[in-house]
Amino acid sequence: MTIQENIRNIIAELPPHVRLVAVSKFHANEAIEAAYKEGQRIFGESKVQELNAKYTVLPKDIEWHFIGHLQTNKVKYIVPFIAMIHAVDSFKLLKEINRHAAKINRVIPCLLEIHIAKEESKFGFTFESCREMLRQGEWKELNNICISGIMGMATNTDDETEIKTEFRHLKLFFDELKNNYFPQTESFREISMGMSHDYRLAIEEGSTLIRVGSKIFGERTY
Repeated sequence: MTIQENIRNIIAELPPHVRLVAVSKFHANEAIEAAYKEGQRIFGESKVQELNAKYTVLPKDIEWHFIGHLQTNKVKYIVPFIAMIHAVDSFKLLKEINRHAAKINRVIPCLLEIHIAKEESKFGFTFESCREMLRQGEWKELNNICISGIMGMATNTDDETEIKTEFRHLKLFFDELKNNYFPQTESFREISMGMSHDYRLAIEEGSTLIRVGSKIFGERTY
C-alpha cells in the first residue's frame, strides 16, 4: 500500500466531524509530500527542531499541529506558525504560549492534555487538577490562547474494553467542561484521541481529531 492509498482508506472511514492529523514525526519530507499530494493538509509533529526544519521547506498551506510534550523554553520557536498545540499539560505552559503569542498578535488554539492512561510515563492534567485550574479562572485573562478542547492517550494495551472506557471517560470530561466553563464557546469542540492502533474505538467514543502515523507512513524512517 502506498501513502496515498493509506490516506484514502482512512479518510473513507471518517465521519464528517472527525479530522485526520497525519503524524509525520520522524518521517522524511518526501513522505509528507506524498500525503500532501493526496490532499492531506494537517500534519502532527512532536519535536520542535524537526518541525521547524520541515516548516521551512514544505508548502505553507500545511496546518502544523504540535502533538508532543512541549517544554516552555521551546514555545517561542513554533508560536509564529503553529495551527494547534495538542498537549498543554500545565497552566505554566498555557501562560508561556500566551506570552509569546501576544508578542506577534496571534491567538493559538490549545488543547488541554488529560492523563487517562494507566502508564505513569504519560503527561497531562488529572481530571481534578484540570478542574481546579479552570475553577481558579486565571486562564480567562489569557487573550492570545484559545482553549479549544482536550486531548488524551489511552493505555498501550490490547484490551479494547480498557481503551474504550478511558476514551469514554475523556468524552464525559469534555462534556463536563463544556457545560461548566465553555457553554457559549463554539471553538471549544475538539477531542483529540485515537492513534493508529485505536482510532476506530476513539471515533466510536466521540473523537474529533485522530492522530495517525504508522498506519499512513509505515514505521519510522529515521
